Parts: sequence; structure tokens; C-alpha cells
Amino acid sequence: MISVEDFINKKESICVVGLGYVGLPLAVAFARHFNVIGFDINQVRINELKVGIDRTKETTPDELKSSSITFTYNEEHIKKCKFIIITVPTPIDRHKVPDLKPIFSASAIVGRNLQKDSIVVYESTVYPGLTEEECVPILEKESGLVWKKDFYVGYSPERINPGDKIHRFENIVKVVSGDTDYSLNIISEIYARVVKAGIFRAKSIKVAEAAKVIENTQRDINIALMNELSMIFHKIGIDTKDVLDAASTKWNFLRFEPGLVGGHCISVDPYYLTFKAQELGHHPEVILSGRRVNDSMPNFVVQNLLKLLIKAKKQIESSKVLILGLTFKENIPDVRNTKVFDIYKELKEFGINAYVYDPHAYKDEVFKEYEIELLQNPYAFSPYDAVIVAVKHSAFGEYDIKFYKDIITEPRILIDVKNLYDRELFEKNGFLYWSL
Repeated sequence: MISVEDFINKKESICVVGLGYVGLPLAVAFARHFNVIGFDINQVRINELKVGIDRTKETTPDELKSSSITFTYNEEHIKKCKFIIITVPTPIDRHKVPDLKPIFSASAIVGRNLQKDSIVVYESTVYPGLTEEECVPILEKESGLVWKKDFYVGYSPERINPGDKIHRFENIVKVVSGDTDYSLNIISEIYARVVKAGIFRAKSIKVAEAAKVIENTQRDINIALMNELSMIFHKIGIDTKDVLDAASTKWNFLRFEPGLVGGHCISVDPYYLTFKAQELGHHPEVILSGRRVNDSMPNFVVQNLLKLLIKAKKQIESSKVLILGLTFKENIPDVRNTKVFDIYKELKEFGINAYVYDPHAYKDEVFKEYEIELLQNPYAFSPYDAVIVAVKHSAFGEYDIKFYKDIITEPRILIDVKNLYDRELFEKNGFLYWSL
């Protein structure tokens, strides 16, 4: 049996499997207190991390260079560790069904390198029951070890918010769970050495799994309500922001805002819960309704752009539209599951020449994922017939009205998805302005 002191004294090591937006900051934080091995199957990623390059920008070059983490793509290094944390992505496929290949593959890799008396902690978002019902059998099969006798498992949902420099791993309350009192105590004490905000011990692994998946489901539903209200307010002819400003004066009004809901969490996690619910014979109405609303927003944006092109007497086919921003949220390079791509795709279907500029996204990643050639600068194909500001990057907030006058032909059309600019200012200057 292992003890927390074994890790404190660096007799034993911790391995973080999966060094993406979640795994890398976690590994860096743990390395300040323990011996840490960072494992990822992506050799390019490992080689970049070794020289202090983090494409996710969740850590700084100085943090990486000063860290004692051993970065490796050699899975045999896992054998040196008795505490293993799995932080691989859990996406959905094109049918909105959980894609469990990454977490099953990670479980197999860990399993064939698992040592007796080890503890494996999953942080990936899953549906309640997956850790014990699906992952444990893989660990047992690959290792030849017996669960709760030779090794133990736990679940501790990740809560890292990409691009958020305030809510970091160390200062977010950490929910932990274990398969036995013994494993729960070890897991709690090890995380407690790193997380300053405190530890919450969930009653079971399934409870911890469920807690994670409903956090983003709740947010998804709230945003869906705002998106549907935005559709209604546009039909009424009033500004959504004006309505929210008024409603927010009440002390208990929750100010969510309409927008494009993409990324690896909010737009994905609800499908893990609905998948499990449907497997058990329950058809979730509210959750799937919210998903349908949020998935429809790119189309809503495009339809309103088309109306303005017609109003401006501009030809739809062969018109030129610049999209500012492609990442799924502001000020980060993450383009996974971005709904801006849905806007781009639909514009192309109408025969519109769509161009994309994003100062945060990586050109090679965007082309590999979406076959879009990012512009080097927003002026490249100007003037445009319209501009869609799809992401609220800080850099776009610095663009003044002169910038838009220079790059858009009259009558000037500006689609300001997230209400980044002053509507009255643009309308006074003759712009056909629209926002959610």
C-alpha cells in the first residue's frame, strides 16, 4: 500500500496522461510539490513542451522551463508512477454520440503499464458510471491486476476554464472521489497539497461524474434560454442587450448572454448525460431542447446577414464576407468544435466568398481541422460587403469605426454577434448593424 508521504518524500511519482488544456496546467501545479511525469502520445506536443512551447497558452515558457516535469511519449515511463491521472479529451462524434475512443485508449495504455498498489484517477468528462463500468475492466484486462485488491481508481472532474487567468487549477474547489475509503483519503490528501481552494469529497465516483456533467449542462440550458429570447426580441423589434440591462437590476436575475456555444465542454457534456439517460429509457426533453436551440444559432446569424445583404441591395452570391474570430471563445487559440465554422460553412453554401481572420488561432491547426486558410491580416481581401465579428477577442475591441469604414463597402453591414461595439454609434454612421 502507498501513502501520501511516499509522494511528498518523492519516493513515488505521479503521472499525468494527456497534456492538453487540462493536463498540462495540472502537471505544472503538481510538479511544484511532487515528482511528475507528463505523458502524451503526440510526439510533436512533447518535443514542443520540452523546449518551453505550449500551444494552448495555458502555461508560460518560464513555467515550463523551470518545471521539473519529465515530458515523454514513451508509455513505459508510466511504470515508474503509482498515482496516475488521466486527462484525455472526451468528444462526441458527428451523430452527437460520446466518442469514448480516447479515454478507452488511455485506459489501455495505463493498464499495460500499471503497477501493483497504484491509484488511477480520471478527470475526463464522462457519463455517470463510465469509470467503474467501462474503464476499470480495461485496466484489469491490460494489467492482469484485480480492482480494489491490486489497484484502485478515483474520479476528480476537471474544472479548468481555458483562457481564464483567475480561476486556475489551484484556486478552484476540487471535487474528488474514490472506490474505497483508502483510495479516497490518498486522492484527497494529494490534491489538497496543490489545491488551495479546498477539497470536496463526493459520496461516490458516480456522484462526482454526475456533478461534472451537470455543471456545463446547466450553463448550456441557461445560454439556450437567452438565445431563444434573443430570437423572440428580434421579432418584437427590441434590443436583447437593452432587455438584459433592465432585467439585471433585480437582485436575483441571472445574467447569461446569448451567443455561439461551442468548444469542448458546454456544447459536448450534455450529450454524455443524455446518452446515459436514453440508455436507461428516459428521453431528456429540456436538455436536448436547449442543445437544439444552441446548435441553431449559426444559422440564425447567417439568415440575418442575408436579410441585411438583400436590404442593402447587395448580391448574395459572390459577395465577400469577412469573419473576425474562429476560436470557440475569446482570447484563446482553441478551435475545437467552434460554431463559427458552421457560419463559415453555411456562407459557402450560399455562394458567398467567406474569409476568416483570427489573431489567436494557429494557421496549421485551423487548416488541418477545417481546411480554412486563415488570413494574415483582416485587410487581405478588402473591401468586403459585410463583416461578422464572431468572437469577442480583446484585439477586436480595439478596432474603431474608421477601421470598419475602410474595409466595408457602402451600405456597410456589421454583424456584431457578441455586442462588442456601441450600436448607436455605428447606426448614426450609417451602418446596418445587427447583434444577438
